[in-house]
Amino acid sequence: MDRTSLEVLVAMPVEAAGLARVKKLAGVADVACIEPFGPDDEVPAGMLRHRTVLFADFAPRNLAEMTALRWIQLGSAGYEQMVGLPLREMGVRLTNASGVNDVAIAEWCVLMMLAFERDLAAVLSLQARHVWDRPARFQSELRGRRVGIVGYGNIGRETARLCAALGLEVWAMNRGPIGPRPHRYGPPGTGDPTGSLPARRFDVGQVAEFLPVLDYLIVTVALTPGSRHLLGERELNLLPPSAVLLNPSRAQVVEEQALLRALRTGRIAGAALDSHYREPLPPDDPFWDLPNVVITPHISGSGASPHYRRRLWELFAVNLEHFARGEPLLNEIVWSDLEPLPATGTTS
Repeated sequence: MDRTSLEVLVAMPVEAAGLARVKKLAGVADVACIEPFGPDDEVPAGMLRHRTVLFADFAPRNLAEMTALRWIQLGSAGYEQMVGLPLREMGVRLTNASGVNDVAIAEWCVLMMLAFERDLAAVLSLQARHVWDRPARFQSELRGRRVGIVGYGNIGRETARLCAALGLEVWAMNRGPIGPRPHRYGPPGTGDPTGSLPARRFDVGQVAEFLPVLDYLIVTVALTPGSRHLLGERELNLLPPSAVLLNPSRAQVVEEQALLRALRTGRIAGAALDSHYREPLPPDDPFWDLPNVVITPHISGSGASPHYRRRLWELFAVNLEHFARGEPLLNEIVWSDLEPLPATGTTS
């Protein structure tokens, strides 16, 4: 493929300095910017046919019109919206925006753990009622607690860094070996580049060893066909009753009815949920009224973060430069993670 005359289509909010940088890169022939579109939207075919690079949150419905396309840079860390698309058949590579929101999401995790550890909800309730009370639980500490992180990618590693700095013992469960991760984007000084922070490491087949002694379980695994319902009835029952689940990743990694039962019966102590099974969360959703749940409206890391747009365009510019030179891309998703699971004839 000729990378010396790249035609780029951008369907993301523009950051002026980032766009100027992209336009100056060697090998870039043209950059066209359009309004962001959704997965059910078509883009005029004349805008698509000669574009070799797409920078967007979704592929257009008429993706087949992009016959020259060779690479898509997503604006999101999640990439479940690309599952089942014929990217392999088209020869289209995919990279995500992992690293752009790691700091914000990791800080949300720390905020939620502190809120549960010191029972902040009860503190605020007492304030609202003008009641002075000083129970021991308001004076607890995170230091010395054990946190388990499911999915030791960029977000998991930055969360581990903050947890370790606060004195928590970090355990990690990952489907692959935990070690150095080359060709990943991340702000300087963040994360765990060498994979050295976890005191113990587990693969996904070791849940019976991983879960029963955790104080906090944090889900930071990407949603793929293989990770959907990774945590179900069996896994939640393995947690101690004092454990708290934090999910800033994707709701569907945890089986919904199993989670509802665990929270309603006190099988686990509580949950902090930022990604939800229905968004926006409807007023009658059962999770709203659970007294042991903290709900945030998918804001642990989002496009409204003060650093999101700058970091995203920095990632895109670096990747575009790599692509033009034929160098490895940052945050490349393997095609096998985009293949739907084979039909089994049953539903869950």
